[in-house]
Amino acid sequence: MQIKIRPFGRARILLARSFFAACLVGAISLSAHDQAAPTQGAYDVLIRGGRVLDGTGNPWRYADIAVRNGRIVAVGSLGKASATHVIDATGLYVSPGFIDVHSHAGGGLAGDLNHARPLLAQGLTTVAVNPDGGGPVDIAAQRANYENRGVGVNVAIFIGHGSVRQQVLGMSDRDPNKEDLLRMAFFVRTAMRAGAVGLSSGLYYAPGSYAKTEEVIELARVAAESGGIYSSHIRDEADYSVGVVAAVEEVIRIAEEAKLPGIVSHMKALGPRSWGLAHVLTRRIDAARDRGVEVYADQYPYEASGTGIGGALIPRWAQVGGRVELLKRMQGPERPRLLADIRANLQRRDGPEKLMVSRYAPDPSFEGLRLSEVAQKMGLAPEETALALLERGDAGLVSFNMSEEDIVHIMRQPYTMTCTDGDLVPLGQGKPHPRAYGAFVRKLAVYVRDRGVLDWASAIRSMTSLPASVFGMKDRGELRPGAWGDILVFDPLKLREVGTYRDPHHLAEGMVYELVNGQLVRDRGEFTGALPGKVVTPER
Repeated sequence: MQIKIRPFGRARILLARSFFAACLVGAISLSAHDQAAPTQGAYDVLIRGGRVLDGTGNPWRYADIAVRNGRIVAVGSLGKASATHVIDATGLYVSPGFIDVHSHAGGGLAGDLNHARPLLAQGLTTVAVNPDGGGPVDIAAQRANYENRGVGVNVAIFIGHGSVRQQVLGMSDRDPNKEDLLRMAFFVRTAMRAGAVGLSSGLYYAPGSYAKTEEVIELARVAAESGGIYSSHIRDEADYSVGVVAAVEEVIRIAEEAKLPGIVSHMKALGPRSWGLAHVLTRRIDAARDRGVEVYADQYPYEASGTGIGGALIPRWAQVGGRVELLKRMQGPERPRLLADIRANLQRRDGPEKLMVSRYAPDPSFEGLRLSEVAQKMGLAPEETALALLERGDAGLVSFNMSEEDIVHIMRQPYTMTCTDGDLVPLGQGKPHPRAYGAFVRKLAVYVRDRGVLDWASAIRSMTSLPASVFGMKDRGELRPGAWGDILVFDPLKLREVGTYRDPHHLAEGMVYELVNGQLVRDRGEFTGALPGKVVTPER
């Protein structure tokens, strides 16, 4: 119907205005009615009657959640609403999907493990890959692989400082000249334009360890141009070189001078000689935040870390030039010095009995044994055993060197996010750290439900809205209208990490329903095989 308003007659003009106002009120009423009592089949998914933890840190409340076209469109009492899929969440918790801010799953997601079942089983719907300064330099190609093949979870992509440095300088221990630095900046800037969330570094590992702080600041400034963040496996988590306190201060300096958020990755005080320093580290971060530096931490809830023999025991001077040069040093006149440094590094980690071989392809029978046990089998001293293993190929290690008091103290900080630091490997391959299968569930089951270190709302916040805010993941990490439909429905009493250090290849339990971008990826505990994940780019 078309209303014609003639240029004469005030009464007709007032009548027309009243008509349009009535139409507007009616439209608003219809919109409200659509939220409260939609027509049959108006929603794709409707979750009813659960205890909703919205991700913000608020305590749970009873609410229904409706999803349409990938996003949450209503939260509240939805009356007689219906949907294609109706989920009865009575007696269950409903939360945003968990965000893993430090994941080594990038390679697995790009290949045959793109269904990501070990990730989904512990509630992960988004992972940040290429941590510790690693991963490919060509972020555009990595992104295209995920988008073309499909992926079971959302993926945020870092550009790795170590990879960029190696691309330009190889494994050399020298400062970049002006031309080198321009090339490195080009790679970082290109990656950020391709959708990277920021710069990661592994200043503990070679070749990142060869970089001075000023080099990292310059590249972090490039990431900051596009609203990126900086995440660092810090230069020292114990007393290998500068010490863990100075290493955390380096992250603070880089964040402050490059003017971007900084993250102390999988924060810890490693080894008995560093136990108790968690309080010093958090005071440094608190002081930085008080003066306006945006600094955070992430953490996995375990007393053991995981790395390789090269990372844990081999000094960085011996790794200059790469593996070929290392092998020469192992057999040449520098061998006594190398063995002495390995002995010192074993002491830092409280001895060879605190190191478990988690992966060793040349002889899988060593997997699950302590380095002290392998040394006994080989009839060698522990430091000689480390070199013998390394000569045939690097071995993965699980290193039992954290204090429970430090773990709890770091976990309680309001700026501490949750991570796995885990790989995505084929089922049954090696004995990877169980964090790859259960870090998030373990935190909820052990530290929230069983021990009361954190309450449910605070723990869920550390896994959802906090990382979403830090990473600039717009419309993720919260349960509210307009947010993407990354949603978990789980039984808090049945949450359980099943994997162990010696037998890690078991999926975590307790997740009943899971949605990624509004699509069911788990239905009544069964995986659907859907690949609805997206590459998540920062929006600040």
